[in-house]
Order: sequence, then C-alpha cells, then structure tokens
Amino acid sequence: MISIQGKGVSNGVAFGPLFFYKRSDNSISRYEVENTEEEWNRFKAAQAKAIEQLGELAEKARAEAGDDAAMLFETHQMMAEDLDYEESVQNAIQNEKHNAEAAVSDTAEQFAEMFATMDDAYMQARAADVKDVSSRIIGILKGVVQGGIDSPVPVILVADDLAPSETVQLDKTKILGFVTEGGSGSSHTAILARTMGIPAIIGLGKQLPADFEGREAVIDGSTGSVVIDADDATRKMLTVKMEEQKKTQEMLNRLKGLPNETKDGHKMKVFCNIGSPDDVPAVLGNDAGGIGLFRSEFLYLNCDDYPTEDFQFEAYKKVLSDMGEREVVIRTLDIGADKQIGYFNLPHEENPAMGNRALRICLNRPEIFHTQLRALYRASAFGHLCIMFPMVTSLWEVREAKKMCERVKKELQDEGISFSDDVKVGIMIETPAAAVISDRLAKEVDFFSCGTNDLTQYTLACDRQNADLGRFFNPHHTAVLRLLKMVCDNAHKNGIWVGICGELGADLSLTETFLSIGIDELSVSPRSVLPLRQKIRDVNVAQVKDKILQMLMTDENAT
Repeated sequence: MISIQGKGVSNGVAFGPLFFYKRSDNSISRYEVENTEEEWNRFKAAQAKAIEQLGELAEKARAEAGDDAAMLFETHQMMAEDLDYEESVQNAIQNEKHNAEAAVSDTAEQFAEMFATMDDAYMQARAADVKDVSSRIIGILKGVVQGGIDSPVPVILVADDLAPSETVQLDKTKILGFVTEGGSGSSHTAILARTMGIPAIIGLGKQLPADFEGREAVIDGSTGSVVIDADDATRKMLTVKMEEQKKTQEMLNRLKGLPNETKDGHKMKVFCNIGSPDDVPAVLGNDAGGIGLFRSEFLYLNCDDYPTEDFQFEAYKKVLSDMGEREVVIRTLDIGADKQIGYFNLPHEENPAMGNRALRICLNRPEIFHTQLRALYRASAFGHLCIMFPMVTSLWEVREAKKMCERVKKELQDEGISFSDDVKVGIMIETPAAAVISDRLAKEVDFFSCGTNDLTQYTLACDRQNADLGRFFNPHHTAVLRLLKMVCDNAHKNGIWVGICGELGADLSLTETFLSIGIDELSVSPRSVLPLRQKIRDVNVAQVKDKILQMLMTDENAT
C-alpha cells in the first residue's frame, strides 16, 4: 500500500484505476512505406472511425443545441469522405510511398491553401475545417483518443493540470475523480470537479509516476489523500466514509423545496454556476433557485471556429427553456488569461491575467460581441435572462457595452425577431477598480455579481493559478471582505442586488459574514446548494451581525 498526500479541493471518496491524461502530439513522423496497400488500409480504417466519431458528435450537438449546431460536424463528415481529398491521400501513399500520417498532413495543407485563396468568404472558412478533420484522422492513426481517456471503465484521471480547452473535451462519463500535480483550489480542474460533484486532489507534484497507470487507487477529496493498492482496513474505512457521505446527502435532500431563510427571516437566493447546457439537470436536481453564472466561453472552447449566432442561440435557448421561470445569468465571453482559444489568434502577452481579456476583447472586436449579444437577446424570449459583463474596470466600458445591447435590440426589432423587454444587465465585480467605483457603477446596471477568485487575485497581487503561493492567496483576507461590504453598501444604496459567483460563495465558514454584510445571492456548484441551504437556515443574523462587522473593521483577518 502506498499513501500520498495532496490538497483536497472537491469532497468525496472514489475507488478506481489510475489513468494518466494523454495530450495530443502534433508532430508528424515521415517515412517511406514498403507495403502501400497495408498503409492505405490504415488510412481507410482511420477515416471510417473519424466519420463515425463526427456522426456521434453531430447527434450529440443536435440533441443539445439543434440542427445548426450539428451542421459543423456534418460538414466535417463530408470533408472526411470527399473523393478529391481521398484521392490526394491515396496518391501520396501509393505513388509517393508516404506513410498515412504524412499523406493526410500534406493533403490538409494543400486543400487548406486552396480554400484560403478563394474569393468566397464561406469557402475561405473551410480551410480551418479541412485542417481539423485531418487532425482528427491523424490522431486516430497515432492512437490519440478524443477526450483524452482510452479506458473501457471509469477512471481516476491523473494530469499535471488541465487547461479549460482540455476540460471541456473530456468524456465526463469516464471520470470518477481528478488528481493533479499542480493546480489550485480555483483552477478549472477544481471547478469542474465541484460542478460534477466528484472528488479532486491537487498539488501532488511528481509523487505519481506514469508506470502507476492502471493500479487501483482510492482518493479522499476531503483530506487530500491518495492511496494506491489500499489494504483491507483502509478500503473498509473509506468505504464507510463514502456510505456516510451518501447518508448525509440523503438528509440534505430533505431540504429540497424549503426556503433559503435564516432563523430571523433573512432570505438569500442560492443559484448555481454552470459551463454547459449539460449541467442544467444537476442544477434542477439540487433545487437551486436559478443560474447565477453560465460561463458562455465554454461554448467557444468547445468549437474549432467562432460559434455562429444560431449555434449560440440554440445553446442559450435550451438553458433558458429548461430553467423555466428561474433566473439565468449568462456571462458574456470571458477568454484570455488562462483561457486561450487558438482561432482567436490572440498575441502572446507577458502578463495575460492583466491583458487583453473578457470585456476588453469584446469591445476591441465588436463583431464577436455583436454575434453573441444577438444570440442572447433572441434566446431571451424563452426564459428569464440576465446578461453580465466580466472584467469591468471603468464606467465607459459599461456604457459602451450597453450601447451594443441597445443596437442589437434595435436590429432585432427592425427584423421582426422577438426578444424579452425585461432582460436585466449587470456586471461582475472582480477588480479592485470596480469595487472602489461601485457607487457610480451601480447607477448604470441592474445588479452586481462578485467574482471572488479574480477579486482576490487582483487585490492581493497573487496569481490564482500558482499553487506555490499557498497561504498568500487568502480569500478570507480582510481587504477582500471589506471590498465586498463596500460593494454591497453601494449596490443597496442604489436599489440593486449583489451576489457572489466565485468559489468563495460555497465557503460555509463565510456564510454568516455574507449574510451580515448584505449579500443577496450566492451562486455555487450544484452539489453545494443543499449544504449552503442548511447553513443559511441555521443562522440567526441578529445574533452574529454586530460581532462580524466589528471584526471586519478592526482585525487584520476577519475570519
């Protein structure tokens, strides 16, 4: 038995085999083949598998977001079986004796160049499609698994860390838990684990060698322990713990349908953070009051090119329709920093966390923003939509974004396309600048939502992704909490509500503080809804408020 210690960032116990995440290798080996017929058969098998995969993706997209969403994958299917494309690969293999990977790569470059030089904009866009199709076929030839998990059974996934673009492509039905070498409590791997309701452990360093793959492990997300080939006593202890957690969940399920109300009558809205329409069943299953943060950038991360207006419309429409009368707050595109997307062609930055990201990109590239806003307002006819702008630092940014909203509404009205007249517009408070001028910003918008991950990062000058900073990244820091109180006071003076959509919202040690300073809404992972409801119902704000506010004003660390 081998015991390894990390840091737990998502609770729960999981038993299963270890599987090490395998990244795609973009390099192409080139060599001359002797048996061209055998090599051609290799290509045909990979081509058939690619066409099958694309068909499955098309059906999944159609079920989740409609026919327009499926069209991209169907176009890729047609490219994969195009006779001219196939003939070019065949010629390279049989006449020039190239290996299949090299033949596909050369064909991709040839066809992409041909498309790129055409006058028609639609055909020019196909250059990226043929490259993507070819990358899929090459990946199959090289044994790379789409989604990164080549296992017939669910696994405990081991990685150095995972980028947002990687987490969005994972086959989540195959994941029992996450274990990473690095990362932090606010990394996207940790956030994904909490959304999925599975355990996650970070900060293991190099303690898990690659030859451990396939060995049975048990992980405990509450303690951060990883045990390889556990003995009977350890397995029994952790099995008992897992059963206790199930019983606790069953007890929490009795809270469904009850109000989020303190003993002395203070009410709090409890909403959920999601990254995909697939997350809505978990929101409803845990009885959340709405969605406080839909991270729309994951639609972009899951595409090989800019998602069309119709593609986005179908995704937003599905979420709003499924949520019925419950509020849905959709954050506009928030990429940059740690969320990079290749087809955006963003220039390299020395400090991307403070660079061209989120609303800045939308205002600098209004055509992208315009497309998203049209999709959002069209979808607003199907539910209770709120639109939220991220990474605000000044009044003029908010006013420019609102002008874009008005322009889009006017366009839709002129085109006879229906949309809701009651779409609320809010902003994220995630920079000290926004917090300090929140008295002025509150006059411009309908609500605030505090992104405490970034607010902590910028306030304390601590990179949220840097696990080495450890105790220096302290979301409980008095400076952060005082900024939150300032934001609450300014919001309420101007008659708007204020929420928290960062990971801090689920920190039960701060629930009394949030109630005391006047937070109106907490948006958390689906699994955190019922524990948070229980905590709220156990609090008597009148008994704790004065003490908490006094500590906040006097102590270096208020909690």
